[in-house]
Amino acid sequence: MFEGKCGLITGVFNKQSIAWAIADQVMAHGGKCGFSYMPDKPEDHRKKNLNRITKLTEGNPQVAFLQPMDVTNDDDIGQLMTCCEEKLGKMDFLLHSIAFALPDDLKGDTIDSSRAGFKLAMEISAYSLLALARAARPLLNPNASILTLTYFGGEKAVPGYNIMGVCKAALDSIVKYLAYDLGPDSVRVNALSAGPLQTISGRGAGVDGMLKLYQAMAPLGRNITHEEVGRCGTFLLSDMASGVTGETLHLDGGYNIMGTPGHLLDGIELGK
Repeated sequence: MFEGKCGLITGVFNKQSIAWAIADQVMAHGGKCGFSYMPDKPEDHRKKNLNRITKLTEGNPQVAFLQPMDVTNDDDIGQLMTCCEEKLGKMDFLLHSIAFALPDDLKGDTIDSSRAGFKLAMEISAYSLLALARAARPLLNPNASILTLTYFGGEKAVPGYNIMGVCKAALDSIVKYLAYDLGPDSVRVNALSAGPLQTISGRGAGVDGMLKLYQAMAPLGRNITHEEVGRCGTFLLSDMASGVTGETLHLDGGYNIMGTPGHLLDGIELGK
C-alpha cells in the first residue's frame, strides 16, 4: 500500500508505542519513514531516547532518518522539516503521536490542574498537531494523510484520564478544523481513538483497570491488540482511506457505543 511513498513518524518511545505499531505496518507495506524522537537531556550521556529508537529501527532499509525534536520549540520543528525535505523530499503521510501532562496534574482531579501544567499539557498534546501540520504543509503531496492518536476520554468523562481528556477534546476539534483548512490541498486529517493498551502513557493513566472494564463491557468481549491498531492506522494513512477526512475512528471492540454497562449486568439482580 505504501510502495514509493514516504512520510514522518513522531512519538515512538519503545516497542509498545502505538506509533511504532503503525510505523511497523507502514514500512512492511513499502513505506519509507523518517522518525522524530524526544531529545535527550544534555546531562544524559547514555542518550536513552536515541538508543531506544535506534534499537527499534537499525538495519531497516525503510528508515530514512532519526531526528530529535522538541515540539514546544519552533526551531526544532523547522530543523525537522528541513531534514524531511532533504531525506524524503515531498511527503505522503504524517503520524502525530505526541502527548504529555505533568504527573501531578494527570493524577490529580481535573479541577486541581495548575495553570502552568494546563498550558504545558495543552501545548504538547493538542497545539503540537497544528504546529507540525503547518510546518509540514509545503512538503505534503496532494492526497497526503495526517493521522493523530486520541482517546474516548476526550468525548466522555473518564476518571483517571483527567486533564489529558481535556487535551484530547481540543485535539479532536483541531482534527476537524485542520481537515477543513487542508481540504483544498487534497490533504486528509483524521484521528484514531484506540482502546486501552499496555503502553508507557497507558500505564500512567491506570490501564490495568481499564483493560478489565473494556473486556467486560465491549460488545466483542475483549481488548484490542497492538497489531489491530497498526492495521487501522495504516489504513487511515493509506490511499485506501482517500475519501475519509475529519473523522475519529474508534478501535475499542465497540466499547464507545455502549449506553449501559452491558454484559457487566449479567448475573446481577437489579433493584436489590
